[in-house]
Amino acid sequence: MNAEVQCPGTQTQPQVRGGVVAYLLVNGASKASEFYQRAFAATEVARQPVDEKGRTMHVHLYVNGSSLMLCDPYPEYGHALEKPQAFDLMLQVDDIDAWFARAAAAGAEVVQPVQEMFWGARYGQLRDPFGVRWSMNQPLG
Repeated sequence: MNAEVQCPGTQTQPQVRGGVVAYLLVNGASKASEFYQRAFAATEVARQPVDEKGRTMHVHLYVNGSSLMLCDPYPEYGHALEKPQAFDLMLQVDDIDAWFARAAAAGAEVVQPVQEMFWGARYGQLRDPFGVRWSMNQPLG
């Protein structure tokens, strides 16, 4: 499959990866992108220019083989910032110790340290500086 698609009247856009793609509204999309690059080895593949108020309406990242999209709040267009609740983003990884340590070193808060779980995996949780909770899971064996 082609990694990029051409949208009529626009520049070439990167391929969207994954069946369900999280699109996060965060206060500071540009800073969140930089953090996710350090913490989760994300690659930024597209970004709209920052507006006159310092906001970014679209950032597209690849994280662990999937797309993750970000934008700043635009309350004047009905997109106000609300505290994240009742969800977390799950990263299925092969080396949970390395992934977890990198995220913590980048500034993610440890919510639940990595431990062996009853479902046959090593699992832990972190919260990033933008309020999003991330889970990491590595199957045993």
